[in-house]
Amino acid sequence: MRYLTDEEWQIASRFLFLSLALQVIKRDIQQLERQSPFKITEPYIELLLRIEKQATKESHLLRKEMLKEKITITIINREDTFTTYLFRCKGKEEKRNYFNPAIRKKVENILHELFQTVKQECS
Repeated sequence: MRYLTDEEWQIASRFLFLSLALQVIKRDIQQLERQSPFKITEPYIELLLRIEKQATKESHLLRKEMLKEKITITIINREDTFTTYLFRCKGKEEKRNYFNPAIRKKVENILHELFQTVKQECS
């Protein structure tokens, strides 16, 4: 049963998956800095840093909204195939189970969005 409004849900889910995308971006930057398969790594690192900056800016805006709306997200359980999150908002609670490959796809879609945003800024 859904207890969060559509707006609360949009804010919380976007923040969750954007946070996961930021983790991926940071890990990729570290990986490129340590052992890159490319001969010249600077352009790739610069691109990822721009994307990280864009994602961080959006994350801060979402965090402000979450504080205003009193929304929190807690990971309850992580298994091989599913991850469970608890969303809280103004005294309401809602548990959501996510299929891990679906989480990966949502994070991938956010990465595509961020790449497009940065691409448009560069044009």
